[in-house]
Amino acid sequence: MRNLLVCFVVQAGLLLPAVPAFPAEPRTEHTFALADGETRPAATLDDASWLVGSWTGTAFGQTFEEIWSAPSAGSMLGLFKLYDDKGVGFYEILLLTVEDGTLSLKVKHFNADFTAWEDKQDFINFRLVKKTPNELHFGGLSFYRRDNDRIDGYIVMHKGEDISEQHLEYVRVSR
Repeated sequence: MRNLLVCFVVQAGLLLPAVPAFPAEPRTEHTFALADGETRPAATLDDASWLVGSWTGTAFGQTFEEIWSAPSAGSMLGLFKLYDDKGVGFYEILLLTVEDGTLSLKVKHFNADFTAWEDKQDFINFRLVKKTPNELHFGGLSFYRRDNDRIDGYIVMHKGEDISEQHLEYVRVSR
């Protein structure tokens, strides 16, 4: 079973990689895509610093753990694990970087036995399309800071022709 979280794929589904002065149009109720002819907003790692720390939560009917490092050497590193009482569903390694003056979130997925979903040189690249002080919207993936210890995440999923939005509820464990 391949569930995708903060860059996920759902059973037999396909992953959709997907300063208000930069318009973005709604993709689903809580996610956005860049509007035609619009450019990506300028952003730095400081715009994502509220992600730093250790988080736990629920998604896809399971529990997850996610850890984000503080910005250093031009990037932030994230680690993700989805699991339930039957074991690990999958892992992710996340890399948040600044490219062309804005943010990109690169993700590699791994099965429970640590075999990669993507080919060796491949990864999923979510590009920032909109931001506010409490929101980061990458194409098809959004984070909403509710307060210093809670985040709501949303990701667009494809399963055949059907598009859905999956909710991730984050609660801070530590900074």
